[in-house]
Amino acid sequence: TNLNPLHLHWSSPPPLQSESKMFNGVEKDCPSPTEKLARKESLKVQKQNYRQEKKRATRELFSALKDPSVVIMSNWLKIRGSLKSWTKLWCALKPGVLLIYKTPKTDHWVGTILLSACKLIERPSKKDGFCFKLYHPLDKSIWAVKGPKGENVGSITQPLPSNYLIFRASSESDGRCWMDALELALSCSSLYKLTAKGGREGDISMSSESSHILHLLQCTALTDTDLLQLNDTVFLGNHHMEQDGFSDKSEREAHDDWDTTANENGGRLTEESDMDQSDELSPGLQATAYVEQSTEEMAEAGEASQVETVSEENKGLIWTLLKQLRPGMDLSKVVLPTFILEPRSFLDKLSDYYYHADLLSQAALEESAYGRIKQVLRWYLSGFYKKPKGLKKPYNPILGETFRCCWLHPQTDSCTFYIAEQVSHHPPISAFYVCNRKDGFSISGSILAKSKFYGNSLSAILDGKARLLFLSRNEEYVITMPYAHCKGILYGTMTLELGGKVTIECEKTKCFTELEFKLKPFLGGSCSVNQISGKIFVGEELVATVDGHWDNEVFIHEKRSGQQETLWNPSSDIRSSRLKRQVVQIDQQGEFESERLWQHVTKAIMDRDQLRATQEKFVLEEAQRKEAKERGDKPWFPHLFHQDPVTSEWIYKHMDTQPWEPERCLVQFEKDGVIQTHEKNQRQQNGLSYSHSWASQQKVSQTTHTPPNYTVCQN
Repeated sequence: TNLNPLHLHWSSPPPLQSESKMFNGVEKDCPSPTEKLARKESLKVQKQNYRQEKKRATRELFSALKDPSVVIMSNWLKIRGSLKSWTKLWCALKPGVLLIYKTPKTDHWVGTILLSACKLIERPSKKDGFCFKLYHPLDKSIWAVKGPKGENVGSITQPLPSNYLIFRASSESDGRCWMDALELALSCSSLYKLTAKGGREGDISMSSESSHILHLLQCTALTDTDLLQLNDTVFLGNHHMEQDGFSDKSEREAHDDWDTTANENGGRLTEESDMDQSDELSPGLQATAYVEQSTEEMAEAGEASQVETVSEENKGLIWTLLKQLRPGMDLSKVVLPTFILEPRSFLDKLSDYYYHADLLSQAALEESAYGRIKQVLRWYLSGFYKKPKGLKKPYNPILGETFRCCWLHPQTDSCTFYIAEQVSHHPPISAFYVCNRKDGFSISGSILAKSKFYGNSLSAILDGKARLLFLSRNEEYVITMPYAHCKGILYGTMTLELGGKVTIECEKTKCFTELEFKLKPFLGGSCSVNQISGKIFVGEELVATVDGHWDNEVFIHEKRSGQQETLWNPSSDIRSSRLKRQVVQIDQQGEFESERLWQHVTKAIMDRDQLRATQEKFVLEEAQRKEAKERGDKPWFPHLFHQDPVTSEWIYKHMDTQPWEPERCLVQFEKDGVIQTHEKNQRQQNGLSYSHSWASQQKVSQTTHTPPNYTVCQN
């Protein structure tokens, strides 16, 4: 058969060629269906490889962060904060990141520096040691937004700059080692930068741990809100980012010629200015470094936690003590056995009323006078449920002893500071001052502790007043305290209760609250333990009544509406969500601060070594008697408080009751027992804006007396 060649041509498959078509007058190639299929398969393989590579990089980074063995270098370094003071922190260098902790244990994470965004520079200093600096060349944040375990908020330190950190090693050799290690870690960060970029586009599903690792590596600039979650900028606000982008003029000039300097020094930058000003720290701008309190004792509600059976071993000590006593005798000069001591100072115990200081922050915002005193009463009741297990009495403070702590308010980004000092020994008077200017309240007062023996019982009377002031309203509430009553000393079961009538009164608004703490009646059951009742008046009108249990639920009955609601209930949720107390580490305390002063007695009590506890306590008491004898008739002048010559009340020397002005007030902080407010005065002079610490200028001229040197309590 003769075949037509033309038929043969059209019966064979066409070659794989792209067709050419005209688009807007321009000839373009259109891929054939086969080419499209091949490209799709190729793209699918590329995406699969991309996802696998991203997962692999994420696993490597996650493993490096979680594995304690993957550490390039770790040691203590001093880090300079925004307020120009130095804090000693534990630094762990891993590939691509520098993790900063409070201690070598990884429980207290402070922050994570992303080395992929950093440059390294040597920083000369006239002080001992070796300084170097990590910074972002474009003044962006160097911090990750989350911690290695997904933490959103780090442990509290002094505020740290957002775009740089200055470190100080103890010696030049240590500093050089850190520089070399950092350069090695910087070179390891390229893979993680690539992973972070891919993480923005990827559509794979990852575990929560892997996803937060990728989120940690996002190197974009953080907002002020993000920085507030970074570390203790929650505590001190974001004002330092405006001021401290460059710590001084020379640091700004150093940014203009980075490349030239780097080439001259073989790639390692040096900075040869700002030594003089930046290392000279202004005393008014240094802040105390606080850490979150790790442990505390808290008994359950009810009578069971307030009852204690005395062991046979300790009954002999009680009988020896009772032989010295007579009914009606004051116990302030009696040395008590250590087995009844709670291992903390009375100055520390007075701070129990401020774990719910955020209730006062809310009270300051209440519009009605009744709403404010109702909220003040709720706060007042919140201070009683925290109690030790059994019958325990705190240490009698030593003359000149001080205690300080604070509570952070996450909702308002503020801080409540507490400062107390033992201003008199005979009679024993403890003065205290509490302040949160940003939230608009302060509390001052003094307590004269008295103890009376009645045969089978004794009472501890807290004679004194606390004055709560709402700063913006100039509204003062005068508050009194109940007494503690212990019965069953000679016979029966030893039981501790609270009793007496207390008042909360505001003269300006004519609001008045009367509360009665009721002792258990002789024939009362368990429901009659820790009972409380009270009334709230506005002027002469009774507007509400209160009843319940001071360590449990308390109800309020509104007279106008006839409604009943829960005023206060320290449930497990309330206890777990209360403010966290921040304290000063013992190695950073002065020798007359409570925890350091009583540390040996406390350790002996915790070790259940009553003999050693008694000996250590005797050493302190004997040193106090010796110092009093040497002082003779010379008056004692406290360091932080002075006595008003008219009212005889003890006043905090550095008290500042001016209302908070957000446009002028930057931050409130504490240093060496002095609570200060750093304020910004926008006076333009030679193009510069000056900042001042006004509180540091408000000093009371008082003669001071140096406390005795109790060498036995030194570390």
